[in-house]
Formats: sequence, structure tokens, C-alpha cells
Amino acid sequence: MLLTINPENPQPRHITRVAECLRQGGVIIYPTDTIYGIGCDIFNRKGVKKIFQIKQRDSRKPFSFICSDLAEISNYAQVSNFAFKIMKRHLPGPYTFVLEATKIVPDSLSTKQKTVGVRIPDNAICQAIVKELGHPLVTTSANISGEETPQEPELIHERMGRMVDMVLDGGISLEESSTVISLLNDQIEVLREGSGDISWIEQA
Repeated sequence: MLLTINPENPQPRHITRVAECLRQGGVIIYPTDTIYGIGCDIFNRKGVKKIFQIKQRDSRKPFSFICSDLAEISNYAQVSNFAFKIMKRHLPGPYTFVLEATKIVPDSLSTKQKTVGVRIPDNAICQAIVKELGHPLVTTSANISGEETPQEPELIHERMGRMVDMVLDGGISLEESSTVISLLNDQIEVLREGSGDISWIEQA
């Protein structure tokens, strides 16, 4: 189903409905501050497995996930003072930060090196969903691996609506995905340049 949600003031009844779907193991497509993403509750194994199948993605390449705030990130990743200062300055925003995972992170969402990618998008809809759900939300581009992600939610619904439980229409998205930055060992390394500005790194 295609559910239209106000991107600036998400309707609480819609957010409650989406969170309940996720609690029951549902998979959704939703807007972020970059491109549309596919997600589920990170603790729902069936949901995570289904997303790997939809994406046709190698299970050795784990997904990132969205947290509600920096305090929640610290539950799932080892956050040094250095990393905290960087993330506090640039989140919410179009960045995925790679950090060392804590033991609470499901194995399917961490690499062999026990690292994770975490996000706090500057988007009211996905922030509201994560807060209502009470758990982080898996995030990966709403496409088949290797294909482009449409900007229009109607087109996403046309292509992928039958594969998921809900497609949330929050308006037209950006063309580029997030910028991925590693903060491991208190070193900044750009792993993928996307919509997030990286000019600040020279001064960091």
C-alpha cells in the first residue's frame, strides 16, 4: 500500500500505524533526507532477511541503520569523544558514520570487523518512526542492488510495492545517497561521497 505522510508534520496516526507494521515484522519503504530507503526493525530477523532477498544483495555486506539521536547511537556503537564531536556537529544530516559495533547489534548488521554504519537523517518522517518504534530502523536504498533509486514515491511503489508491506509517500527525494564516513580509530576516511558536504573534513 502507498501511504501519504506530511513530510513536515507527520500525522501521529500514520506513524503509529507504520510502527505497528514494523513491530509485526513488516518491511517498509520510506523517505530520508537523501534517497528513499527500505527498512525494518533491526531486531526482526525475518524482516532483515527479506530485505536482503528484495535487494538481491550479498549477506556479507550488511545494511546501515537509523537511530533517533546520539544517545541511541552510543547503545549500538563505540563512540569516542572525537566521534561524538564530529557527529554532534553534522547530525541530523546526510551522512552515514562507520563505527565499531557494540554487542547488542545483530550479527546480520555488522561486518566481520564488527563495524556498523549509523545515520540520523534530517527527515521528520523517519525520525518519528524510529522514536515511535523504540528501535533503530534498517536503512538501505530502495532499489535492487546496482540499480538506481527513483526519486518519485509513486514510481517506487509501482516497481517495488508488491515486495514490501508499505510505501510511505513523503515527497520527491534527492538523487544522491548519503556520504559514508569512517570514524574508526579517531581517523576520518570518506568511504563514499554522496549528498553530504565533505569540505569540513579539512578543518576537522
